[in-house]
Parts: sequence; structure tokens; C-alpha cells
Amino acid sequence: MQDKTSRPFVFINAAMSADGKIATIERKQTRISGSLDFDRMDELRAGSDAIMVGIGTVLSDNPSLTVKSTQRRDKRCAGGLPENPVRIVVDSTARTPVDADIFKKGEGKKIIAVTEIAPQERLKKLAERAEIITAGKKTVDLEKLLIELKARGIDRLMVEGGATLNWGLISCGLVDELYTFIGNIIIGGINAPALVDGEGFKNDFCRLMLLSCEKIEDGVLLRWKVSR
Repeated sequence: MQDKTSRPFVFINAAMSADGKIATIERKQTRISGSLDFDRMDELRAGSDAIMVGIGTVLSDNPSLTVKSTQRRDKRCAGGLPENPVRIVVDSTARTPVDADIFKKGEGKKIIAVTEIAPQERLKKLAERAEIITAGKKTVDLEKLLIELKARGIDRLMVEGGATLNWGLISCGLVDELYTFIGNIIIGGINAPALVDGEGFKNDFCRLMLLSCEKIEDGVLLRWKVSR
């Protein structure tokens, strides 16, 4: 496990159904929380140096990852920061579409984290729109990536999924806190993505310490410290 001083403070923010699903069996995002939770998420974004997602989230949801509140963007700018945090996609083989919303919406720096096997023709196109960081041979080495991000001045990193990226970070002991909004719906489906997928722990599970519990509209927000 990495020394915390060599990487950013990392927290995951996610909304999930009462049965722990973050999307449908078609891997499509569905609205789980309401306007109050969206505003809370926007506040977290505005207070972060960077926001990171996996390529699966980009391909299925096409998020812009921007700060929505004009007041929060203005406050960032008044403090000498870009109006949006750095937007990062973990994308081993450079599959990020060149017309993705992260490139079309909102000002600010973008980073695509790739591997040594990423096709050069795709990298060339993405390099016109984002900074490319190569970390790892076949899959992105998340520890190496976080060290590089820290060296570039990113001290607070918000992760917005998906399930595969969440597993990669948690299984490597790279997450400090976890925010989970649990909504009042059940999605179901054996193939619907949960908060964390991947291989899963056989033992020595990742342990959490509950920091706070808050009712928001018809759901509940849990904030956890990751003990592992």
C-alpha cells in the first residue's frame, strides 16, 4: 500500500440503490438521488483538485464532470483555480471518444491515463484534446498514476466510478474515504454493476469506519473512512 503522502487524498462518491446497484442490467445510469444530493455532489466537485472516472463510465454515461453551480465556479476562479477541476479518465486502451462531453463541455484540463498497449493512432487524436499519462503495461497502474497526479499538484481527488475503477483503487488500498448515497429504489439483476465489482476479496476484507449518517430526501448518505 502506498504512502499517503506520496499520493492525493482519494475519496469515492457514489449513489446506489437499496440493493447496492449503481446502474441497470444494461449498464445505463439511472437517477437514484434527488436535487439535494446532486447539489452535495457539486459541492464536492468544486472542492476537489481533480475528478476521476473509468472508461466504462465515459462510454455508458458520457459525463461532463463539470461544476454545475455558477457561484461555485466563480468562487474557484476568485481563488485562482480553474472553474472546473482537472478531469481524468482511466482508459487502458485509449477508447475515450474524441467527441465525449468532457472535451465539449466546460473549461479546464483533461487527462487520459493509458497503458503501453494503447494504439498510437488513438493516442494521437486524444493528445489533441487532453494530456496523456502512460502508467502500466496492459492495465493502468493506479498507484503509479496517483503518484504522478500528486507530483502535478493534485492533492484532493474525487472518484465517480465506475465499479471496476472503484475495485481497483480499494483493492490496492488507495482510497481514504467513501460517500455512499443509498436511494429508495431496487434495481436488481445479477449483471447490474454494484458499487464495487472486480475479483472481490476472499478474506481480509476492506474495513470501513462510519463517520456520519444523514437522511437526504428519501435516501440516506453514509460517509465512511476506509480503514484498510
